[in-house]
Amino acid sequence: MPLFALTIFTSAFLLFLVQPIIAKQILPWFGGSAAVWATCLVFFQTTLLLGYAYADFVVRRLRPRTQVKLHVALLVVSLATLPIVPAALFKPIGTENPIFLILGLLVATIGLPYFLLSTTSPLVQAWFARRFPGRNPYRLFALSNLASLLALLGYPLVLEPWIATHAQAWGWSLAYGLVVGLVGAAAFASLKGANDAAAADNAATAGEPPPAVARQILWCALAATGSLLLLAVSNHITQNVASVPLLWIVPLTIYLVTFILTFDGKGWYKRDLFLAVLSATLGVMAWSIADPDLTNKLAIQMAVFCIGLFVACMFCHGELVRLKPAPAYLTRFYLMVALGGALGSAFVGIVAPMLLPANFELNGVLVVCALLLLWQARREPVVYPALAVAALITTVGCAAWAVLEFYQTTIVATRNFYGVLRVQQVGDVDNGQRRQLIHGNIMHGKQYMREDLKREATSYYSPNSGIGRLIEGMHPRKDPIKVGVIGLGTGTIATYGAKGDIYRFYDINPGIVDIAKRDFSYLNDSDATIELPLGDARLSLEREPPQNFDVLAIDAFSSDAIPVHLITREALQVYLRHMKPDGVIAFHVSNLYLDLVPVVEALAHELDLHALWISDDGSLPFANSSNWVLLAKDPARLSDPKLQEAGTNISARRDWRVWTDDFNNLLQVLKSAR
Repeated sequence: MPLFALTIFTSAFLLFLVQPIIAKQILPWFGGSAAVWATCLVFFQTTLLLGYAYADFVVRRLRPRTQVKLHVALLVVSLATLPIVPAALFKPIGTENPIFLILGLLVATIGLPYFLLSTTSPLVQAWFARRFPGRNPYRLFALSNLASLLALLGYPLVLEPWIATHAQAWGWSLAYGLVVGLVGAAAFASLKGANDAAAADNAATAGEPPPAVARQILWCALAATGSLLLLAVSNHITQNVASVPLLWIVPLTIYLVTFILTFDGKGWYKRDLFLAVLSATLGVMAWSIADPDLTNKLAIQMAVFCIGLFVACMFCHGELVRLKPAPAYLTRFYLMVALGGALGSAFVGIVAPMLLPANFELNGVLVVCALLLLWQARREPVVYPALAVAALITTVGCAAWAVLEFYQTTIVATRNFYGVLRVQQVGDVDNGQRRQLIHGNIMHGKQYMREDLKREATSYYSPNSGIGRLIEGMHPRKDPIKVGVIGLGTGTIATYGAKGDIYRFYDINPGIVDIAKRDFSYLNDSDATIELPLGDARLSLEREPPQNFDVLAIDAFSSDAIPVHLITREALQVYLRHMKPDGVIAFHVSNLYLDLVPVVEALAHELDLHALWISDDGSLPFANSSNWVLLAKDPARLSDPKLQEAGTNISARRDWRVWTDDFNNLLQVLKSAR
């Protein structure tokens, strides 16, 4: 028995661990965008589903010895694909479809190992049931989720801060070789006492008929609802409540804990209690989304949605356990659970961004959960269906309220792979009506609508900001200047442009380009020539000839999902290739939760650059507080009185490891950790 438990535990641990390891290796190649993570998720979910389908087919169609021979042969073949280090031939050149290239890379690099690891939990549980008739194999699923939880917490807390990504890949590959040995040993151990597969199956079913199609659909629906809740709540608290790095770990931890508790078999799921509590919980969550007085209160939102997610997932997963089949049918059970999980993630990750203009899916998911609760409570004492009906009415009403509230100040809402973009118009014409661009819960620029204020540099780009002082210090001068900006936003920086200047804005999100050109006038009103290359800035700069920038502003660090590939040693080397000898690189490092100043300090020290940190408290009208770090090869470029009066000369913290494409440490720069 310890052999089966150890095999499932280590396999699940590696299955969860490989996802961030492989994704981090390819992020610098493909721009570090949300699309890369989304594409990886599609691969992981699809391969997991295929693995569960394989396990179901093998157990139901093949004799025990044939199962073992086939699986061990595939395990041996998979060793030839190690190590899980992407081949250079998959590095994009910029003309191909990145989605298909990423999928091809993942298939070639981790396809077979990941597929076989995904089969381990259902397959080894089936072998366990055959080897030990009468024992509960479903507890091994709880053990599997415990291993996933440890991998989830261990990667950002233990592995990522200390070990480079390339070394992580080699370490994982060695560990996979050990797991192959464990799975092979468990496979052969399962054959003891199982000479007649038919007799073993008959003993396992103990007279229970095969699960009906309706029962299988219900398994799928319960699993899908849990998956929908996980992803929708994660999006809500990380995009609409607080852009705190690594905050997504909290809901995923809760989700895995509910699997552990319900499948452990020790009675953690009290059905009557959770049927009643879930009805109230759904109403509270729905109200918290809709009520504008609650939407921006971090403590309340976190408490409501963490508790609510726990209660809802305990219901979904507890009902799964209550409806689980005899061990002989467990592979079909897990197949439907995997199918539900894949459908849930596909809806939130792919379908919702295509159909919904904003993050409205959480409202809909709460309605779906209320419907499922009503269905499961329909044969219970009347109080439970009545509570479920009340929850359904509340969730539907609050969903409508939330949509109406969203559009009270919103004049444009659009959504794509990169998130929700929202243009708000607030205030009245006489007292400073303004428009502001919101991405998630982050403001990316604002403009006042009065004609005498339209060209004012606002928010993080005011004349007192680091970038404002830098560019204004270059005017007037005989020669025009060329300014590069990574991150368009509303295009506010263009207001500093003079005749003959060139301002070249790089942005990966076509939605932002459309909004900046249509709903704000900074680009159109600028005296400079405006250029708008679309695509990931680093990849574009790697392919372009030297641009000879006087200023290059790196303005893409304003949320939890900072594009790390833009603030590494390799990235800075790319930027330097495009600078004039006396050019200045300006990093915008304003962030509520991350202190990126030491990261830039270390980069400056590594490449022998001089650094000046300018912190603006936002005291000017229309301004927001901001932090900019200016880097230059020539210290004279940073000696301008406008810069020196507000700046602090900084030297690198020598104890900080330099960020590279192979290493970064978000925990180190969390402000609460310093």
